[in-house]
Amino acid sequence: MSKLFQLLLYVCTAGKLHGQYEGSGNTEASYNEVIPEVTWYIPQLDYRNPHWCHTLSLSNGEATCFSPHGGRYRSTLGTRCQLSCDHGYRLVGRASVNCMANRRWSGTAHCRQIRCHVLPIIDHGTYSCTEGVAVDSRCDYACDKGYELEGDRTRTCLEGGVWSGTEPTCTDNDPPTIKCPTSRVRLASPGRRTTRVSWEPPVVKDTADATLTDITLIGQEPGSDFKEGIHVIRYKVYDRARNKAACKFIVRVEVRRCPMLKAPLHGYLTCSSDRNNYGAVCQHHCDGGYERRGTETRVCQFNRSWSMSAPVCVTMEINTDVKTAAALLDQFYEKRRLLIMSTPDTSNQYYKLQNVMLQRAGCGLDLRQVTVIELIGLPPREVGRIKDRQLNSEVIEGLRQALRISRSYFSMVLLDQHGVDHERFINPTTSDELYSFIDTYLMEEEERERLEKKRDYCD
Repeated sequence: MSKLFQLLLYVCTAGKLHGQYEGSGNTEASYNEVIPEVTWYIPQLDYRNPHWCHTLSLSNGEATCFSPHGGRYRSTLGTRCQLSCDHGYRLVGRASVNCMANRRWSGTAHCRQIRCHVLPIIDHGTYSCTEGVAVDSRCDYACDKGYELEGDRTRTCLEGGVWSGTEPTCTDNDPPTIKCPTSRVRLASPGRRTTRVSWEPPVVKDTADATLTDITLIGQEPGSDFKEGIHVIRYKVYDRARNKAACKFIVRVEVRRCPMLKAPLHGYLTCSSDRNNYGAVCQHHCDGGYERRGTETRVCQFNRSWSMSAPVCVTMEINTDVKTAAALLDQFYEKRRLLIMSTPDTSNQYYKLQNVMLQRAGCGLDLRQVTVIELIGLPPREVGRIKDRQLNSEVIEGLRQALRISRSYFSMVLLDQHGVDHERFINPTTSDELYSFIDTYLMEEEERERLEKKRDYCD
């Protein structure tokens, strides 16, 4: 038992006894009772004892003590110590303690390490720290390949237990790469102005995304038919961060062509495809009253030349040495139109005037495939002719009977290519009037278009 505790015990006991005697009502008894002898014990306080209290130490900290007997005395009675912690530690407990008479310090304290919270992992990145979550620990951030760091690259654990700066982010700012197929030249298929063109998909890569699916084609699809000319094919691709990359290449379709064929004189052409491209087939036709000499069909070949030689259209041979009108008309069926002019005699004024106009209109009538037959005079001197070739009297009579052509006055009968009577004239008619009637009523649209191309032929 310590001396100080014994002293306090004795004092309290003595006081209690003294109170009992002072408060008693029995005076006689109090005089007769024996009062025990109290021995007062006062401990001896030694201010010079250098180890009155145990030596004070503070882990991860420091105790700065002040003793009445000088700096060499750190735990004597009455010594006062200031407690402080090392950098990175926080004091928990009393900041100042005294060495007391009971040989104990007036309080306790310890140093607790200051720690920051554990930093969260950032998306598409990581970090490494020098001292974990301790004060002054520096954490360096880094992003995965293909991502860029935005924000603070380093954060430090401060003495307040918080991190400096703010949490950075890893952003995908690196666009993907895309490589298009090479440009290409293709020849159009035979007989066509198009060809089918195919290619492999473009090669796309991205440093951040393993797979890219947002690929857009601008232009025709591979495997489709491409027309003659230059076609620009574009691709664009986006990664998940909407970074864009693009590429393009060219598809050129060429059509091998032969020189343009000219229609034969007194004839025309009908051609397939584009008329003069590789594989095109052209057929040569002759106008009514003309016959083809030579091959009918020519083909544009790969070497840009036409097969065979060009045919020609020659005047159709009309056999006037026939015995019937039907035999004569059959030669013109679906080939030529007929204009039959009848007059009582060559002195007829209408005939003379009409004859002059027909001579001037000869080229235009020929372009319109019209043959003129003249029936002149009265039997037995009646004459029938096609230009300078005479007709048999039986043929003349057959024509008059079949077409009901009178000998008594001037008249003209216009027949189409099928021998149908379309118009009769009893007065002289100008060439323009004849042309207009034929063009309007006797010609098909295709024939009129061919005639238009030869409009200047008779000038």
